[in-house]
Amino acid sequence: MKKLLLLFSTMLLIGTLSAQKQGKDYSNILKSKSIYEINAFLRDAHPDDPRRSVLKPRVMEMMREYIKNAHPADQKVKQMQEWLAMLKRRPSTKISFDEMNAIIKQKQIAKYKAELAAGKSLAVYTPSTPQNAIVVNTPATTTAAAIPDSEAQEFNMLMADNPVEHKNKTVKILNSLFDNDPTTKECIVMIENKSDCNIIVRMESTGTIKYRLPVPAHGDNSVVVQKGDYLFTSVVCGAQYASQKTIQKPIMVALGNPGK
Repeated sequence: MKKLLLLFSTMLLIGTLSAQKQGKDYSNILKSKSIYEINAFLRDAHPDDPRRSVLKPRVMEMMREYIKNAHPADQKVKQMQEWLAMLKRRPSTKISFDEMNAIIKQKQIAKYKAELAAGKSLAVYTPSTPQNAIVVNTPATTTAAAIPDSEAQEFNMLMADNPVEHKNKTVKILNSLFDNDPTTKECIVMIENKSDCNIIVRMESTGTIKYRLPVPAHGDNSVVVQKGDYLFTSVVCGAQYASQKTIQKPIMVALGNPGK
């Protein structure tokens, strides 16, 4: 029997659980030569911890060196630049729920504005081959990801929006992103697929309220849904995913490879 995935799921909040923080050992942090480890320490440590005065300038210099010596195609450079900019004006790269919400929202607005202007999705989609491989080309990557035979045709159909359907969907998503009215009956759900496989996320509520969202490997997709309680299910690289969620405000759900 396929095991249930314990996959990362958040509500527009990317951070470290308090229990995990308590289990981290920073006793030798002053000897660390890892940007990621020092960066994590600065996020977790008490504001008055004296080691901050030593480690913050050190990790900033390490980031500058990394950026200086990195390959032009290194995708970590952008993250290092963002962290460095944050450390210049604040104690750490830790951000609040509201800040993360705003960042994700602005990125989604920019994405869908660009798609609306182009009149089509910016991702280049190729339907599945006889071997049931589905290829999705994005600006950052080209992925040939397997999807279960039973879902391959359905994934193709859901991805193949015609221009009118895509425009209507994009306008609806943009309206939802700009809508700050808490009394509205709808809100946006964003699915980020960090796995190596294309997936279909199914969201089922009461009665006939159901949504299907195709999400390419290493990509994301959004849908505007009615507020309420939903069962989210999917098959991620052959493993089952299921989670119950109450949707009363915009959320992001991130799914990754099984066991990671």
